[in-house]
Order: sequence, then C-alpha cells, then structure tokens
Amino acid sequence: MSRPSITNVLFVSSQNRLRSPTAEQVFATRRDLEVMSAGTNNDADNPLTAELVTWADVIVVMEKIHRTKVQTRFRSALNGKRMICLDIPDDYAFMDPALITLLTARLARHFPSR
Repeated sequence: MSRPSITNVLFVSSQNRLRSPTAEQVFATRRDLEVMSAGTNNDADNPLTAELVTWADVIVVMEKIHRTKVQTRFRSALNGKRMICLDIPDDYAFMDPALITLLTARLARHFPSR
C-alpha cells in the first residue's frame, strides 16, 4: 500500500501572530499536508528563514508585500517553488471564524480535500 504524498506548505504573514498561525492550525489536520508558518518582519514570532523556504514545497503568502519580501530576501532558496498569494488583509484576529472561512475558500482549489 503506497503512502500518500505529503506537500510541505509554509504560510507567511508579517508578524506570524494572526493570519499565518491561523492557517497553520486550520490545515494542520490534513493528512496530505505538512504545515508551518512564519513572518516576514524581523520581530515576527517565528521569523522567516532560508531553511523554512527550502523546506516548503508551496509558500502561501497573505499579501503581495509578503510575496515581494520572500522573492527579494530568499531568491536563491526559492528555486521556482510555487507561491500563492491569498490577498487577505491584516484585519482578522487569531482563529477568527471569518478568517478561517476565507482561508478555506481561497485554498480549496490549490489543496482540494482528498
């Protein structure tokens, strides 16, 4: 019996306090995904590193500015990795039901339920 392939997904926001940790928790229950989160700011709870970028198969950023920062700082680690921008503004609390609904809806086509 073959084991299903697992995709490493890195969720990125600014501070890694609200949006990306919410996404990490929401998708942590998926058996086909291994998830982590990080922030682009130097004072983020879990700052983004080249190691995290290298680990990820797919990088999901909350806003275009995050995509730009990842591409600028970690260009050599990207190696043509898939990057998804969700365009979710910093208007939500951690585990906000509206944020969870938005994350689930916007990522449904990228990570369909198996």
